[in-house]
Amino acid sequence: RHQSVSQIFLLGISHRTASIELRERLDFSEQELPNATAQLLKRPSVNAVVVLSTCNRSELYVQCTDPKEAQKDLFDFLCEFKKISTDELQPIFYALAGTEAVRHLFRVSAGLDSLVVGEPQVFGQVKQAFAAAEKLHATNSVLNRLFNLSFVAGKRVRSETELGEGAVSISYAAVALARKIFGKLEKLSVLLIGTGEMAQLTGLHFKAQQVQKIFVTSRTPAHAEALAAEVEGEAIPWSQIDTILTSTDVVATATGANKPLLTKSQIDAAMRVRQNRPLFFIDIAVPRNVEPDVGFIEQVFLYNIDDLQMIVDNNLSKRSSQIEKSEAIVEDTVTLFTNWLRSRGAVPTVVALRQSFEAIRRAELERLKPKLASLSVADRARVEEISRLLIEKILLTPTEQLKAISNEATLAAYSDALEHLFELDSHADQPAKSESNPAVKTSTKTP
Repeated sequence: RHQSVSQIFLLGISHRTASIELRERLDFSEQELPNATAQLLKRPSVNAVVVLSTCNRSELYVQCTDPKEAQKDLFDFLCEFKKISTDELQPIFYALAGTEAVRHLFRVSAGLDSLVVGEPQVFGQVKQAFAAAEKLHATNSVLNRLFNLSFVAGKRVRSETELGEGAVSISYAAVALARKIFGKLEKLSVLLIGTGEMAQLTGLHFKAQQVQKIFVTSRTPAHAEALAAEVEGEAIPWSQIDTILTSTDVVATATGANKPLLTKSQIDAAMRVRQNRPLFFIDIAVPRNVEPDVGFIEQVFLYNIDDLQMIVDNNLSKRSSQIEKSEAIVEDTVTLFTNWLRSRGAVPTVVALRQSFEAIRRAELERLKPKLASLSVADRARVEEISRLLIEKILLTPTEQLKAISNEATLAAYSDALEHLFELDSHADQPAKSESNPAVKTSTKTP
């Protein structure tokens, strides 16, 4: 009957609990989402649901009638829908109810629960998940408020702290360094030597910066073609490296070669043709692909993986100093939500109390009608207004006091006492269906 924070429930798995293989099996594709959402809304305990699925987590957020029932319903749903056995799911899932579930969502949105703390992508993914649920008419006013406040927490952390500042991956640190040297990157060309994971990530980061051109080369031409297609670049033969060195701006090397591929004499020759136009090397290979002496050539900037790791470590250290401030913002927002939800718990009693007093006022005015008949229209209107204002003033303090009660048990006791003393019916005119999805659910349980 009364709105309770315990009706917020979350069941999920993440990079903290499950291997990548299991995360892939429990991922919800865009195509699966409508059917999965419909199936979840059919579960007896579920009033509203948002499915959050990213490469690092699959989480089901529900507004429910009973957290214990919800845990069973959501667990059974995952096993059936994803064809995963109970034994496989049991060790890797987590279930959070009430304030803990609220706090978890806000921390996710703020980037505090990410594999790389402070990464911004998850904020957009939470927004997309909520938008998808709204489109499927799967949310209600409680989940709407919950997710909108999660966006408030995420935005505040980004604007009021430096949690997301600085590169915290080797590949992104490389791009950040290039920006420091060249400023804007849009007019630059980049050469990727190698096609492994590090080269791929670096290429994707440069693509995101909208560089003018990305060349890719490898001793295996098919690999170069595949990565070039992924970064919307051009694959070039291995034999053309020296030619490209005379014109490109950035060279990222990440091959498994056991001795340097690029020598000082080779780069000296390229720089003579370039007429000392700057050349930036990112050598993220171990062993190194570029001779260390290349770094002594004028207008050549050479950074290896140790240089980049120092930048990453420094940035991670800066981020960790911002965590406490970020957690405080999350706690502020959790309090906002729980206070809002508790105040909603008082609404039915407040409405019933006002309706009862209004009924008494109208009945008394009706009873006194013969005695008021001699009054002018203006005077009768004044009596009407005075009686209405009197009721407003009498009810103002009890209404504010009731809405301000933070303890759920106390709120329920006060509400019950008022209902008993004034013979109120706070269930009158309460909707029987889920408030924003009546077509899907017909439960008579009030959220």
